[in-house]
Amino acid sequence: MDVSMTLWVLTVLGLCALIAVDFFIGRKPHDVSIKEAGTWTIVWIVLAVLFGIGLLIAGESQASGEFFAGFITEKSLSVDNLFVFILIMAKFSVPSHLQQRVLLFGVLIALVLRAIFIAAGAAVIANFSWVFYIFGAFLIYTAWKLIQEARADEEEDDWEENRLLKSIEKKFGVSDRYEGTKLFIQKNGKRIMTPLMVVMLAIGTTDVLFAMDSIPAIFGLTQDPYIVFTANAFALMGLRQLYFLIGGLLKKLVHLSYGLSVILGFIGVKLVLHALHENGVHVPEISIPVSLGVICGVLVITTITSLMASKKQQEREAAEAGPSGSDDSQKDSVEA
Repeated sequence: MDVSMTLWVLTVLGLCALIAVDFFIGRKPHDVSIKEAGTWTIVWIVLAVLFGIGLLIAGESQASGEFFAGFITEKSLSVDNLFVFILIMAKFSVPSHLQQRVLLFGVLIALVLRAIFIAAGAAVIANFSWVFYIFGAFLIYTAWKLIQEARADEEEDDWEENRLLKSIEKKFGVSDRYEGTKLFIQKNGKRIMTPLMVVMLAIGTTDVLFAMDSIPAIFGLTQDPYIVFTANAFALMGLRQLYFLIGGLLKKLVHLSYGLSVILGFIGVKLVLHALHENGVHVPEISIPVSLGVICGVLVITTITSLMASKKQQEREAAEAGPSGSDDSQKDSVEA
């Protein structure tokens, strides 16, 4: 897709305008309701769909298909990020009315850092086609690692600050309590950060670690930097509302890791095949419609099986707790 500098500028300005509207509406710290989160989740999804349809109407059918495949992939991978976001919020004891502000700025930091990653990745791919082998192998390894972690049934019950965040805290200092929406305060004549600033940086910099697999994954679906950027932007900007909408549902998606591993492994194979094709080896290439079908199919199956497994687990726990609960009540009545 031939993208002019004018289109790039208009796209960035359009995203900035949407972010400004989002910020203006939620500028006052408050507890986000399910209704508000659901409304904004639908808004961002509709905007993404309209953008993809706009590409199709403009005659860019391939770009449209690549955008939808990339957007769905990035959205599904970002859901996994929410588990870590919940841990970060708990570790820093973020007040509920400040969480939406933390996520807004944290996601903005993540978006800027991802844009840098995308630009670097596009430059490398343009000059070194063999990098597809590395991306493909990395995604296949990541897929295998996800399966191993899922089979081990190990849950992260804590979150550790990365070195970058620790160095920033050491340099600037951190106050011992939240100061409303302030990011910096003056203490003993020194300008120091508030915990709110720290947790924003934590959300943004932690997302960079997730970008290590999501960026190669979307480059496996399209090599167009414009599509890669817009798919990431729309997926990330709706992440804040998704956090409040399905925060309680995340624990029920017990098979999510398996689904993501299948998607990453599939894209990894696609990248290797593409690299072989670029080097003159006659191998079949996986088309975008096939990729889109596989990604959507895996996510639907994963969601259905996860909800079924969670329901059976709840019924089993209820059955096990039932007799003991009634025995306890009988014991209490006898003692009374």
